[in-house]
Amino acid sequence: MRLAWRNLSHDRLRFAVTIAGVAFAVFLMVFQGSLLAGFVRVSSSVIDATDADLWITARGVPCFDFPAPLPSRFRELSMNVTGVNSVERIAAGITSWQKPSGVWQTIIIVGADPGVGSSFPLPYLNEKTDFVLPETVLVDNSSLDALGLATMPVDVEIGRRRARVAGAVSGFGSFIGSPYVFTGYNDAVRYLDFGPEETTFLLVRVARGNKVEDVQQHLKARLPEADIWTRAEFARRARLYWVIKTGAGGALLTAALLGSIVGAVIVSQTIYATTMESLEEFATLKAMGASRWYIRRVVLIQALVSSVIGCAIGLTVTFPSIKIVQGSIPWVYTPWWLPAGMILVSLLMCSLASTVSIRKAIRVEPGRVFRA
Repeated sequence: MRLAWRNLSHDRLRFAVTIAGVAFAVFLMVFQGSLLAGFVRVSSSVIDATDADLWITARGVPCFDFPAPLPSRFRELSMNVTGVNSVERIAAGITSWQKPSGVWQTIIIVGADPGVGSSFPLPYLNEKTDFVLPETVLVDNSSLDALGLATMPVDVEIGRRRARVAGAVSGFGSFIGSPYVFTGYNDAVRYLDFGPEETTFLLVRVARGNKVEDVQQHLKARLPEADIWTRAEFARRARLYWVIKTGAGGALLTAALLGSIVGAVIVSQTIYATTMESLEEFATLKAMGASRWYIRRVVLIQALVSSVIGCAIGLTVTFPSIKIVQGSIPWVYTPWWLPAGMILVSLLMCSLASTVSIRKAIRVEPGRVFRA
């Protein structure tokens, strides 16, 4: 260990370049991974905020952001299915929002019945009641500038009807340019000009003692004109749609993959080049009688030390950078496993690169050290 450290610190410039290469690779991989993870997370944020067991949607609806009309009578039909405890409604769609300045903005209005989920944002009178304030909406903190909101509460127009912005919530940023606005179900229906027989989503809670899969099959048989998803299935469908079937998701996925590949190549090449530049030192060790195992250990320790220090610096730079980016892209998200995974990838790539370079190091001729 001591010899490996002395070998690294002997040429400080080369050591600094190695650490910088590893640090940049870690920064690139974690940053690109955070963009993709945040995109995937926000694509199903509204679905994940509910606690329903099953979602009923119109046939072919790919995600929450692109709903299609669903007959509201499906609610009564669902209530008569064995194993169904309750059915709540969600009305969602695109409408217009007039800012206090008079400028118009496109929004996605989301209205729900009380009790769709403890994490679902609705303008309740207070925390102890399920009474939803009429003509009242909530917005996400990330959308305040886009909606022209400087202070709250404030009166605005939604779909040319009066609304009062009561406050802001967090965790429901939108990446499609139309902010989410949350309100009660009846108000959402008015803002969207839905007919009395129209809705967009039905959320089913399964009664205790019944299997979700069994109730799902019963609902499919009763409502063949609709799609019946578990909450996890619908959330997964939304994520796959945005990541695979849209240009935005495809671009982020490609960037994340390329970032990982480029980062791995940088780490490998940096460690390999560092070892190859030290061949004279390894020739000296062999001339002094060092065994192959000893040289292997020195090379591997050098690689791991460079990787650990580079990872530490890379992560130290990455987290503040992500905080800065969240000011303009609020949905960027770094799950705990992403930095840990990138550290393991870096250690693995450094070990593999050192393994390749070790072959050169242990084959070096001891007489090389005596050449002019």
